[in-house]
Order: sequence, then C-alpha cells, then structure tokens
Amino acid sequence: MIVADLHVHTTASDGSLTVDRIPEIAREAGLAAVCITDHDRIHPDLGTPVSERDGVTVIHGIELRVETGAEPIDLLGYGLRRTDALTAEVERIQENRVERGRAIVERVERHLGIDLDLDPEEGFGRPHVARAIDRHPDTDLSYGEAFDRLIGNDGPCYVAREIPTFEHGVSVLRGACALVGLAHPLRYTEPERALARCSELDCVERFYPYDPPIDPALVDRAIREYDLLPTGGSDAHEARLGVAGLDETAYRRFRARLQAVS
Repeated sequence: MIVADLHVHTTASDGSLTVDRIPEIAREAGLAAVCITDHDRIHPDLGTPVSERDGVTVIHGIELRVETGAEPIDLLGYGLRRTDALTAEVERIQENRVERGRAIVERVERHLGIDLDLDPEEGFGRPHVARAIDRHPDTDLSYGEAFDRLIGNDGPCYVAREIPTFEHGVSVLRGACALVGLAHPLRYTEPERALARCSELDCVERFYPYDPPIDPALVDRAIREYDLLPTGGSDAHEARLGVAGLDETAYRRFRARLQAVS
C-alpha cells in the first residue's frame, strides 16, 4: 500500500492543485506524506523542509532540470531549505521560463491561428500551453496531442530552455536539500547513461507510473551498484495522488535518511 507520494506538482509550477488542497487529496488517496517538487521553483508557501498540514506530512522539495552533455535529466531535491545559491539559480531559470513560455505561445498561436489567452509568469511550463490548447473551442487537439504534434521536444512549436549543468545543479541542490536524486530514470532516451549519474547522488526514483509499465531491472541494478535510496512518486500534475510512491517500510527508510542529514 502506497503511503507516500514524493513527486507532486502544484500551481507554483505546472500543477493544478494548490498546496492548501493537497492534504485533503492526499488523505483521500490514503497517503500519510507527500513531497512538493515544483519545476525549478522554491514553493513560496513552504518555509520549512518538513511540515504537518491537516494530518499529512508535507516535504518541501524541487525538481530541477540539468544538462548532461548527452540529454537533459531531472533531479529531485528532498527536504529543501532556502539558500542564496538556489534562490539565485531558480530566479534565473524562471526568467528564462517566462521568455521561453512566451515564445512557445506565440508559435502555437501562429501555427493554429488562435489566441490562447495566456500570459506566462513564474512557474509557467508546457502543460499550461497544452491545457489551453485542449480547452480552446477552435481546436480539437487534446492535452496529449498538443505535446505529440506541437510542443513536444521534436514539435514545430518547441523552444529549448537554458538550464544549468549537472555539476552546478547538484552543487546548489546539495547546499539546500537533505537528499538529491534522479527523477524517472527510465523516461530518458539513454536510461543507462542517466543512471550512471547516480554515482554522485543519494537516491533514485524507483517507483514511477510509466505508461506502459517498464521493467525496473536497470534501476534496481543502479540501486545496488551505487548504494542508493529508492524513492517514488506519481509526478502528479492533476488532482490524482498516490498513483506511485513508497509503501510504509520504504517511506520509513526515506524519513530516517532525510532526518539524519537534515
């Protein structure tokens, strides 16, 4: 039974849930804990690494995209404390996110001949664009089709972001977070190459809702080779939590490690 979902997005980036609503949704899903991991952003309403909200443990985290020289990967920081270095880095990233968001919106509007009525701000991401396309009355593209046909990495409306290097990203996260890990390792084009980066990390996202499901043997091998702590989460952007995560035994191990290095 899943008791902890350690990969949840809110309206501070590209999720649909506010942090105030998350405890209610978490309880409905039978969860005791969640980790807020907004993209490239320190959540403005979470002041401590771990807090209790309406009977649910809320861990402050972050998902940071970094460049490896091969392909970008996503790092997850758990137990976040605000530092000057991380604050400066996410502010720089957010400025670029807004510029990139405007460019994507403009390309989509030209491509489809519609007005999306979007004004990118901090936390803006491609899911905002996909949702706007999905609900627009003059297009029949769904949320997923918006990514597949327009704004995905190979799409005609895609615009790349400026992201930190792996080394710099790990450095700023280590200064701010109790644990640093690799997100969704089997989503990358070269998962073995991405998993090799775990030699410099504390943990790896072992439990994740891949669709279709993927054999986690590569991840299990990396856990053994690099002595990693397995984590897990649903990567929730909508109002459904607990699709993937940790059972009680795994969560106890995670909390013990989190507290030991906090």
